[in-house]
Amino acid sequence: MEVLIISVFILGYVLITLEHTIKLDKLIPALGMMGILWAIIALNHMEVFDINLELLKLEPTHIEEVLLHHLGKTAEILVFLLGAMTIVEIIDYFDGFAGIKQVIKTRSKVRILWIFGFLAFILSAIIDNLTATIVLITLLQKLVKDRSLKLWYAGLIIIAANAGGAWSPIGDITTTMLWIGNKVSEINLVKYLIIPSLVCMVVPFLIASRMSIFKGELDVVKIKDEHNPYGNKMLFLGLGSILFVPFFKVITHLPPYVGMMLSLAFVSTIAEIISNKQKNITHTDSDSDAASHHSPVHLSLSKIELPSILFFLGILMAVGALESLGILFNFAGDLTEIFPNTDVLMILFGFLSAIIDNVPLVAASMGMFPNLLDDPLWHALAFSAGTGGSMLIIGSAAGVVAMGMEKIDFFWYLKKVAIFAFIGFLSGYGTFMLLRDFVL
Repeated sequence: MEVLIISVFILGYVLITLEHTIKLDKLIPALGMMGILWAIIALNHMEVFDINLELLKLEPTHIEEVLLHHLGKTAEILVFLLGAMTIVEIIDYFDGFAGIKQVIKTRSKVRILWIFGFLAFILSAIIDNLTATIVLITLLQKLVKDRSLKLWYAGLIIIAANAGGAWSPIGDITTTMLWIGNKVSEINLVKYLIIPSLVCMVVPFLIASRMSIFKGELDVVKIKDEHNPYGNKMLFLGLGSILFVPFFKVITHLPPYVGMMLSLAFVSTIAEIISNKQKNITHTDSDSDAASHHSPVHLSLSKIELPSILFFLGILMAVGALESLGILFNFAGDLTEIFPNTDVLMILFGFLSAIIDNVPLVAASMGMFPNLLDDPLWHALAFSAGTGGSMLIIGSAAGVVAMGMEKIDFFWYLKKVAIFAFIGFLSGYGTFMLLRDFVL
């Protein structure tokens, strides 16, 4: 039966990877894979296990208990993501991200490159690399006319966004999974990965800044968009509320989703107060524009990417099935025998993250290795999974969204930008090893 289980998982994995080729949303194979795997386990009365972290061995348990355990762990991540996504949408409702345009005051192509790089690095650590990429690509489209130059900016934004998300517990879905799964702590994640992540971004940008395409000045388009008067306030309020979550966890020792729900409640309250104030000022006719009567919270919730949430549910529960059977635990033992050097294994995972989806890769790793909180392996995994995806444009959510927004060709990115991501990844991982072994 284990062969059947693994075959179903591999088939589902392949279908997820070929999402764009076969025109089938990845949530469908993810949910199907979850249901089939757990059905096989239940119908065949297969023995399921818990991992005893103290004794490093498998202990038999009941399917109801282990299913509830995995559902609880998965729900923690999903509720956290729902809260974060809603806060970001509330910020966007008030056009809060428009204020970022004011940062671009230079005409130098190189300076603009570095501004975009550091904005991507910082924003992705706060609001996640996917959202940061969307915001900055949108800004890029308004500032830069030259198609070829725009593609280069977009490619390097992907590298910076993924690097920025790797060192923050809220910067990337994979780091969030490790954080919520009690594999890494906030302080140690930042301590071990902020410098390697910065190196991963800075090295490619230093090389790129010497290229002829970034020499000279840019004809910056003057942007005169009408801004919401509360935009900047909601931007700082929303980002501050998201940044509050790790501190809430440290103080209360409660799961991160509790702090995120508290932050969402606070931001939602302010948003509703501001919205009602605006309605009172502008409302003159009961038949005025229907959009003006929308609750910002309700509208933001309607924009949440539920397909992504359902995909995470499917893939995490599917991986949970493999974990419950002890397959991942035993596979980890085999891997460590083949690759006794953990760094070699983690670098391999970095290359794998460029080819396959990071979420199931990290989810599987969490079930494979019994290493305790803040073990160097988890920091290495967070870095590799987060930054390794930059080596192919399809290897990260940031890359995929940039590909869609700017119509970036897969092979153009492979020929032009992949080498920069590769150099950045190896430079960053080398820095991580030096810090881990000789400094920290």
